[in-house]
Amino acid sequence: MSPFLKIAYQPYKWIIIIPFIFIITMVLGLICIFTASLLKQDAADIIAVTWAKLCCAIVPLNVTVKGKKNYNRKNSYIVVANHQSMADIPVIHGHLGLKIKWIMKKELEKIPIFGSACRHLGCIYVDRANHDEALKSMREAKNKLSRKASVLFFAEGTRSRDGKVMPFKKGAFRFALETGLPILPVTIKNSFHILPSDSLDLTPGSIDIIVHRPVHIFGYHAENLNRMIEHTRGTIASVL
Repeated sequence: MSPFLKIAYQPYKWIIIIPFIFIITMVLGLICIFTASLLKQDAADIIAVTWAKLCCAIVPLNVTVKGKKNYNRKNSYIVVANHQSMADIPVIHGHLGLKIKWIMKKELEKIPIFGSACRHLGCIYVDRANHDEALKSMREAKNKLSRKASVLFFAEGTRSRDGKVMPFKKGAFRFALETGLPILPVTIKNSFHILPSDSLDLTPGSIDIIVHRPVHIFGYHAENLNRMIEHTRGTIASVL
């Protein structure tokens, strides 16, 4: 975006985009809670997808999904993705086509409406400061997930400050071993330029989601977990 257009975009961002996202988060969050309470968590997923697509549209973001042949929307996966920006969340949830349940830090559960809506949606809150409690939360959540659910991990544990893929944590891969679900590596490309980490310097643009072939866990176990991690990380980083 040219410097002139970037300056012209600022009033639109502050007057239109940010209030709009706040309002639809609250309104659709309440609808999500109501829907999930009456029906099942998967029934509320369409509300979350609508929220995500509206967030992308208002910016606007052009999202392209590559590698659709590598996964089946009716199947469940442990989705492992890199994390460049807060924009990754609506981009993935709105366009991947899976019934995604997020691994989220426990502090987010305290946000009014949003925290409750995510819990009703089936998202999994973990205490990242307590390794044992985090594992316990994921094990308990495993028994509550629907058969259609895919669980998404940002395996780096936080957003990249320079767009490069950082070392992966083991949680996603241990969860895959426990559930028996295949790992679906996903590369998110260009979101770092849309909304850099720790900033509100939002700009419109294009983001690519690149879905790689699933990594089936047969042949992997706790002793060779690092091999699975490095294979998945290398796959995700290979197209950046």
